[in-house]
Parts: sequence; C-alpha cells; structure tokens
Amino acid sequence: MNTKTTALFIAALVIILGVSMSVFTVDQTEQAIVIQLGRPLEGIYGPGIHFKIPYIQQVVRFESRILVYDASPTEILTKDKKNLVVDNYAKWRIVNPLTFYRTVRNELGARSRLDDIIYSQIRVELGQHDLSDIVSITRGEIMERVLTESAKPIKKYGIELVDVRIKRADLPEQNEKHVFDRMKAERERQAKQYRSEGAEESQKITTKADMEREIILAKAYKEAEEIKGEGDAKAVKIYADAYQKDVEFFEYTRNLDAYKRSFKDKTKMLLSSESRFMKDFR
Repeated sequence: MNTKTTALFIAALVIILGVSMSVFTVDQTEQAIVIQLGRPLEGIYGPGIHFKIPYIQQVVRFESRILVYDASPTEILTKDKKNLVVDNYAKWRIVNPLTFYRTVRNELGARSRLDDIIYSQIRVELGQHDLSDIVSITRGEIMERVLTESAKPIKKYGIELVDVRIKRADLPEQNEKHVFDRMKAERERQAKQYRSEGAEESQKITTKADMEREIILAKAYKEAEEIKGEGDAKAVKIYADAYQKDVEFFEYTRNLDAYKRSFKDKTKMLLSSESRFMKDFR
C-alpha cells in the first residue's frame, strides 16, 4: 500500500511538473515566439496561455509597447558648412517578432540598426539645409522626411518606426565663442544704426522747432511794429489836432519842455538876445 501510494504520488508530481513546463503565459504588454533546437518556429503568440514541448522548445518574449531609442549626440555638417551637434531620439516598436529575431535577435541589435539608419538620414537631410533654417523654421519638415526615409529600410527588420525627433541642436564648443562674438558685433551694429537714426530724427525735430520759432518771432515782431506804427500815427494826429486848436500855446509849451531839457544839471549856454530860443524871456 505504501509503495503504491508513493508511486502514485511520484506519477502525479511528474505530470504536474511536465504540465507546468509545457505551459507558458504571455503578458498583455508582450508578444512571443517559440525556438525549437535553435530555430524559430512559425507563429507569434499573443497575450494568454500557450503550450510548448519541455526541454526542446524555448520561449522568447518581446515588448509589444512603443520603445524609445535615445541616440548619442553626434556632429553633423550643414549646407553652409557649419558643424552642428545633434541629439535625437526615436520611437519604435516590434511588429514582427519572427523577422525581428532572425535579423537583429534582440533590442541591442535593433538599436544598432536604428542608430546607423537614422543617423545616415539625419546627416543627409540636415546637409541640405542652412544652420539658420534647421534651428528655426524647417526642423519639423526635416524630421518628417527623416521618419519617412528611415522607416523603409527599418521595416525589413520587423520594426515599425513611429517617430523621430531632435531633442537639441547645439554648436560645438569651439564654435560657440565665435558665434557669440558675431552675434555681439551684429547687435552693436544695430545699436549704432538705431542711435544714428535717433540722432538724425532729433536733428530734424530741432531744426523744425527752430524754424517755427523764427516764424513765430517774425510774426510777433511784425504785429508789434504794426501796433507801434498805429500808435505813432494816432499820437501824431493828436499832436496835430492840438496844434491846430491853439498854435501859440502849443509853441509855448514846447519851448518850456525844451528849456527843461536844456537847462538841467547847471547847464551854461551863450546865446544872442535875439535868438528865437530866448524869445519867451524877452
């Protein structure tokens, strides 16, 4: 009885162990293939429970999610012969695990192919544009062409290229100072131009103000002279009217005014008794 129980227990254990070694699961984020004696079998296993032959077949799992490949910064020569350090990344996923395994084996091999193909396309595309275009207006269009052209050769490795982008594009260190000095000189040139234009505008405003000032002064002087002339004319008319009313009295008051002006400050004069100036003393 004990021997039979032991045999049954061992048989059950062997069956359980065999079943456990024959069953494998694939996660929702994975896809798998089966390798038999070093050769991949046809068929791709998705999420769920699957079976294999123990010891003869092995399961190789691959990511089904989008993967990110971050390339190392590299120098690229632009159309206007400027060195540019480009740091790019790519998004990709495995769409055919069998082809992927047969061509690149694993993600490390895939990154090597991605690096070669994407770098070559980036170098070709950036080499057709000037530095100013790359860092300003055409980067999006350039990366779209890089994505399209790189996806074609990468497809044969069972890989789908989802996106390619430039994270950063900088000048090499040895060129930074030269570019900075050139930018500084350009800003100084613009500043001098603005100052020169400002001085010219200031001179125009000053000249216009001086001209308007002279015109205003001339008009004021003209009006003052006209008023003065009118006043003198009125004064002459008043004197003339007064002279016509009493000529002798007018002459007498004029002579008194002349005496006041002549005999002030102890003035000494030698005149003939017949002088018209002295007629009021006679």
